[in-house]
Amino acid sequence: VVGLSGSLMPGPLLALNISEAARRGFWAGPILVLGHAIVELATVVALAWGLGQLLGNGLVAGVIGLFGGMFLVWMGFGLVRGARHKAALEASNPGTTGSMGRLILSGILVSVSNPFWVLWWATVGTAYVLWALQQGMAGMSSFYLGHILSDLGWYSLVSLVIATGRRMVGDVWYRGALLVCGLALFVLGGYFVVSGIGFLR
Repeated sequence: VVGLSGSLMPGPLLALNISEAARRGFWAGPILVLGHAIVELATVVALAWGLGQLLGNGLVAGVIGLFGGMFLVWMGFGLVRGARHKAALEASNPGTTGSMGRLILSGILVSVSNPFWVLWWATVGTAYVLWALQQGMAGMSSFYLGHILSDLGWYSLVSLVIATGRRMVGDVWYRGALLVCGLALFVLGGYFVVSGIGFLR
């Protein structure tokens, strides 16, 4: 339930999930979540080792917001440009080595570019890691698996809806989805840059 409270909030990973599922089909979503899961596993391990104060540092959040926001603006610009240039639905398979690697890397980069993801782990996430540690490895494993399964369930559902719908609509719908997701990333990126500057101040 706590994991879903984060998963259901609209953000850059959701926008990327929608655009990639429209482009590549259902499996794009679960593969993006795999990249997200790798980052979150590293985060849980780091918090278990007592690095929670680092995530809560305003300087860290500020730098992530500033550079992460610029990265999201760049991604958003690419999606909007693709929509304007009358992009067509691709038949690429997200399961191929190249596509899968790019999607995993995108899941990682989009996750760490979000300063509010960092702040969530510095507050709510840290509290739950400390609570789970009281139950030993079983507690940590349960917490992590529950958290990741909430992400996987939600983003897989979104991918299924988008991938199923794209069979009934054409390139116009696809370009519209690219435009909306690109603008969302662009706006979120700008917001993260402004927030990052605020954290640094």
